[in-house]
Amino acid sequence: MDCKKVGALLRQLRTERGMTQREIAERLFVSDKAVSKWERGLGCPDISALDSIADLFGVPVETLLSGELNQCGQNGGNMKRLKFYVCPNCGNIFTAASAGEISCCGRKLSPLEASAPDEGHAPKTEIIDDEFYVTFPHEMSKSHYITFTALAGCDRLYLHRLYPEQDAAARLPRLSGAELYFFCSEHGLMKVKL
Repeated sequence: MDCKKVGALLRQLRTERGMTQREIAERLFVSDKAVSKWERGLGCPDISALDSIADLFGVPVETLLSGELNQCGQNGGNMKRLKFYVCPNCGNIFTAASAGEISCCGRKLSPLEASAPDEGHAPKTEIIDDEFYVTFPHEMSKSHYITFTALAGCDRLYLHRLYPEQDAAARLPRLSGAELYFFCSEHGLMKVKL
């Protein structure tokens, strides 16, 4: 841990929130001299304080340890850069309009790469009442099922969560030029153009 980089980051985070060193010290139950020492790079916070500091500033502990905020550039909202993340532990689903730092259950998640579906995963799409009705020739057991479908248009995203022992089907709004993403619990993320 580079104390100078950590100190500069702590100073930046504190000033972004409009807080004084004394206010930070009171919240962390340390002296304002300790906060000043950290910000000047003359020492680093004790490892036992890192969780509290991370919570206070709303950043991961890893960011504090590196001393750098990895900021994404301004995103114009291009849905073609859409990223999906799925937690392997709890199954939480996350999306981002471009790459980001996403973590869940104590793990940093990597964006999923979508592949073309094979014959056992290829969806069948019908138009019913001006909506897409999507069905999958896929089992929906507790150990192997389609966990979600997502329809991405040029400016919107519709996510439909599926559960084991239900039908492998979803009704989604009809969007021209949309891409259908879906995630198999065993085979990962797949995508087709509708």
